[in-house]
Amino acid sequence: MNWKKIKWNIRYYLQYFPFTINTLLCSMAIWLCYKVLYRPVVKDDTSSFSPFITLMGKMTFDLIIGLLAISVLSTVVSWLYYLWLQKKKQYHLEINFTTETRDGRKNKLFLTATLQGVFRPILGFIKSRLFYDDHDLTDKFSLLSNKRKENGFRRIAVTGRSRINLPDIKEYELKGGFIFFEDMLHLFSLAVKQPVSGHFYQPPVLKDEEDREVYPKKTETMDVRIDQLRRVEGEYLNYKDFEAGDDVRRIVWKVYAKNRELVVRMPEQYEPYASHLYFYASFHAAVKAQWLGETYLKEMLNYYKNNVWTVYDTLSHKEWEMKYIPDQSFTIPEHLSTAEKAARTISNSTWHTDKSLIAYFNPRQAAVVCISSLTDPEELRNILEQSDASTVVYLIKTSLVFRHMVAWNWLRRLIFLPPQDRLSKVRSRWVFSPMRFAIIKREKELEDILSSSHVIYGVL
Repeated sequence: MNWKKIKWNIRYYLQYFPFTINTLLCSMAIWLCYKVLYRPVVKDDTSSFSPFITLMGKMTFDLIIGLLAISVLSTVVSWLYYLWLQKKKQYHLEINFTTETRDGRKNKLFLTATLQGVFRPILGFIKSRLFYDDHDLTDKFSLLSNKRKENGFRRIAVTGRSRINLPDIKEYELKGGFIFFEDMLHLFSLAVKQPVSGHFYQPPVLKDEEDREVYPKKTETMDVRIDQLRRVEGEYLNYKDFEAGDDVRRIVWKVYAKNRELVVRMPEQYEPYASHLYFYASFHAAVKAQWLGETYLKEMLNYYKNNVWTVYDTLSHKEWEMKYIPDQSFTIPEHLSTAEKAARTISNSTWHTDKSLIAYFNPRQAAVVCISSLTDPEELRNILEQSDASTVVYLIKTSLVFRHMVAWNWLRRLIFLPPQDRLSKVRSRWVFSPMRFAIIKREKELEDILSSSHVIYGVL
């Protein structure tokens, strides 16, 4: 058994440990108060207020001890009652995840938990915690609300709603959970294992984005008219069956010789209609294989996903219908809307080395394409040569996820402020990483290629 497995087993079984740090602190406080209040009376104590103060202190002390005893006893009773409900009626924690956009800016993941039939401890709490992926765990969240029977006052369940903030933008797999019954001062935490399973995903969040003019290149309906004539795929690309009145000079004799079918080439034409804006975002990483497992690339991936989603969301508010063309395959529920499918696909995407930018990009129908700092400069140069002037390219500089890590900030964090999250810890190492110089050099090269091209481009 390796150290990682041992560490997880310790962390897992510690959930059943009923005592907390509050148990130790409160026990020490009770002992000190008892020693002070119930110490022997000093006969030469001439203070007239001393007996009164001692009496008031004892009454307060006894009241607090009584409340604690009631809360702890009710916590044990609630815990035992739920164990019976779980065994006899198969009651267990029900979880539902929702994604909400507030203030029109950020996607936030919320969790709604419901537990039927349970009694909340007097002056106490019911909390829960979930395990996911490689048995990582969420923070504890409370079930504070009551769910009452319809047209009645009887409580049938307790519920709770909490914001879930996980480190990576991706899909997670639930592995289980725990319910905790705690008293008013969190002296005891009595756990019950929950058979929770399923999948949920952390959505990308919106960032500030400059809007740019884009023009669709794909016509699937004739509902939207555009200002500029758009060239339609034509000669040597599309064929149709020969009909009376067709120009016999357009008959494709090679097809006739092979299939004995008369088909003609459709002539190239211009039309003033376009309906669909095709959106591309490449997750191809043209970097060293050993870099793909680095923590730096995980943070860059989160940053890239947020920016890709921001560009998509900004363009989706135009009159065109958006179509996101992913470079990876996923199974997405059909009942989701187009935007929800795009958000789920972006969240699930990862850096890969399978499909290159050239193999992925279609210059004839792509209106917008997002590329990262990990893109191969030669591949970018090749697709730009095939693209027309209306194509919009967004270069997302993923190194900017560490942009606050200047020398003074690094010194200030090192001396005064401890790291607050995973990103803060990575920033301290990024300054001296060989990857930093390679990525910044790549970004400069990609930006130079875009600036010398004829396409519209933006840098994020």
